[in-house]
Amino acid sequence: MSRIGRAPIVIPAGVTVTVEEGNLVKVKGPKGELSRTLHPEMKITVEDNTVKVERPSEDKKHKSLHGLTRTLINNMVVGVTETYTKTLEITGVGYRAVRQGNNLNLSLGFSHPCIIEPPKGITLDAPAANQIVINGIDKELVGAMAAKIRSLREPEPYKGKGIKYAGEKIRRKVGKAGAKGK
Repeated sequence: MSRIGRAPIVIPAGVTVTVEEGNLVKVKGPKGELSRTLHPEMKITVEDNTVKVERPSEDKKHKSLHGLTRTLINNMVVGVTETYTKTLEITGVGYRAVRQGNNLNLSLGFSHPCIIEPPKGITLDAPAANQIVINGIDKELVGAMAAKIRSLREPEPYKGKGIKYAGEKIRRKVGKAGAKGK
């Protein structure tokens, strides 16, 4: 048995989980509502204050789907009770982020500013000129938004300029030693 898959998901107070036909799981909580269609072969049951995921056989495909299905449901339950947060840091002279309404205006050394519009359910904030905070109830969407913003100017290895995740270590390279013999 999968260690992750067999662990029951405890439903906190104020959260409702419903499983509809076709394994459409809907989770409603104080922060919002999420729904997702999961693999139809997995058996998802809601009993008392727990959600259990069972697999139909010991096939390799079912074993891998078992833990995945449980984790996706758990992420939905955690998301509607407490929001997910990703923090990005901007390094570089003249690089900065400014919030304009719901949008984020990034100056990243290009000839034009990069304006990011958040998708529904995501909030972007710039508490400092060199910091971006992404919040939302959908873990997958928060991570995708952070990756999209980071891809605008990934950190380069010589000076470390660019956008990186908070706590990320950038592997630095040594530059040219200098021109000798000229």
